[in-house]
Amino acid sequence: MNSITSTGLQAVKQRLGIVGSSPALLDAIDRALRVAPIDLSVLIIGESGTGKEFFPKIIHSAGARKHARYIAVNCGAIPEGTIDSELFGHEKGAFTGAISSRKGYFEEADGGTIFLDEVAELPLTTQARLLRVLESGEFLKVGSSTVQRTNIRVVAATNVDMAKAVAEGRFRQDLYYRLSTVQINVPPLRDRGSDITLLARKFAADFSERYSTPEISLSDDARTLLASYRWPGNVRQLKNVVEQLSLFEAGDEITRERLQKYLPAATFSPVVAAAAAPNDPSERSYAREREVLFNMIFRLREEVDSLRAELSEKKTAAPAMAAVTSAAMVPATQPQPPISHHRALINLPEETAATEVETLQEIVIPAIKTLEDTEKETIRESLERNGGRRKAAAAELRISERTLYRKIKEYGLE
Repeated sequence: MNSITSTGLQAVKQRLGIVGSSPALLDAIDRALRVAPIDLSVLIIGESGTGKEFFPKIIHSAGARKHARYIAVNCGAIPEGTIDSELFGHEKGAFTGAISSRKGYFEEADGGTIFLDEVAELPLTTQARLLRVLESGEFLKVGSSTVQRTNIRVVAATNVDMAKAVAEGRFRQDLYYRLSTVQINVPPLRDRGSDITLLARKFAADFSERYSTPEISLSDDARTLLASYRWPGNVRQLKNVVEQLSLFEAGDEITRERLQKYLPAATFSPVVAAAAAPNDPSERSYAREREVLFNMIFRLREEVDSLRAELSEKKTAAPAMAAVTSAAMVPATQPQPPISHHRALINLPEETAATEVETLQEIVIPAIKTLEDTEKETIRESLERNGGRRKAAAAELRISERTLYRKIKEYGLE
């Protein structure tokens, strides 16, 4: 790496506030600077929270389009039914609620750069429209038959294993190759070594300056824990942890023991921690959805175990009650046959037996609640708690808004 490139790297880091000097990070920045003057599509790959959003800014600001418009779009946050309108615009009357014509992002950013974050979340129909823009610069507004042109540079980002998404038919192969003319891999925080401590110090200093609080410091064993922790939420999670420490432990030296209280997975064994953060990027992309489902299963299992215990107690108590009743009705000299649970209900007085059967039904019936029922109930309760705000509910459930919209439609919770 020559001195000019090194100077350029430092200038970019200072301008955008990028902290760190790990080889993997510097290599990613270097690739962004090298491709910036050349008008090629770029695909940025990295885990959630690694700072992928910095790289399209580097490419735009160091390229020939730096004086034109830059628009960032989170594809995963736009409902499937409106994504085409958001990206390409629509004509008046194109759909219910389209009371006037509207420009889309590709028209608004003509001559500039558009950043498509979470590009793997795009529906297949939208992917076809995007491919046409990349190949010919042409697009159609929703509800229009007039071809329009745009001169735009596309930079996309994803945390999904795109090769697997293509193999599974969730992403077009031709679009993948168009987007990934140049690929930049953003390293996860756990692979950045001493950058973790540098970032922690910066976040602590920023918090102290912003809120005029005493700055925290880290002991040697706390720094060792920071470096060994897996950071599944990457830089975003580190900032969250440091800000909590800066608030509740202001001015103190943070030891390993105090730091552990702020690390969600610190109480789990290394085996569990490793299982919770698989190496396969495609597995990581669906970790949040799987976590929600697993939590539902665990809660359902606990409910079933509790209901089984109650049912067992009922089964034990019913024969005993029946035995007492039968003993009072039959002479003591007559031998008593063994009493099963069903015979116990028969021998009970009619009103008592009916009550017992109803009680047992109330216990048994909830135990066969399906996983779908539990998931539907969980989503419904989250929507109620958040006043119907789907974005807030999706954040609480730790799933993407697109997944939540699909589940709402599937379970009829509109």
